[in-house]
Amino acid sequence: MADFTSIAAVCSSIVRYLDFCFREQQPILDHSTSVRLLRTEDLNSETSSLITPPTLSLYLYRIDFNKVMRAAWGAVSQYDGRSHLPLDLHFLLIAWGSNADHELRILGRALQCMEDTPILTGPLLDPITPWESNESIQVCLEDISTEDLMRTFDSLPLDYKLSIPYVARIAVINGATPDLDPRVARLTSGRTPAVEE
Repeated sequence: MADFTSIAAVCSSIVRYLDFCFREQQPILDHSTSVRLLRTEDLNSETSSLITPPTLSLYLYRIDFNKVMRAAWGAVSQYDGRSHLPLDLHFLLIAWGSNADHELRILGRALQCMEDTPILTGPLLDPITPWESNESIQVCLEDISTEDLMRTFDSLPLDYKLSIPYVARIAVINGATPDLDPRVARLTSGRTPAVEE
């Protein structure tokens, strides 16, 4: 089962999958488009060595617990004695090209790839975390308002760029070890011994 490395594993799985798709069919003829996982500091195209057009970047900007599956995983925790935290990973796909046409082609190809394979499982998952054979990650377009998207860019070291918001669910961080000792006090019930006079 996935452990604390599951967040990194989900992001690297998406990057690997998009890179594979781009190698199958490049968005821009005669140009090799790279796919990069970026952190906030890397979004400054003037100082970042990771952004060399043409590039598609994946930027994870928010991690939230999954409100639908939290209770269900809580029940599993009660059963197996191990903590389970289901997560939604919110990220932006941002295209970097030498002109508008190139950026639109990159985004179009990324949308096509993600729509073709919206569930990553098996060999599509990066093996840096111990995935179970039945684990998968659903990656889908996120419905957020333009205002919320613009607000996200207000806190970033770059001006607004056309980008696509996605959410990856459900990444689960499992506890380090199962709790083998029950968390209850010992209770002994029964008759009290009779006292002889």
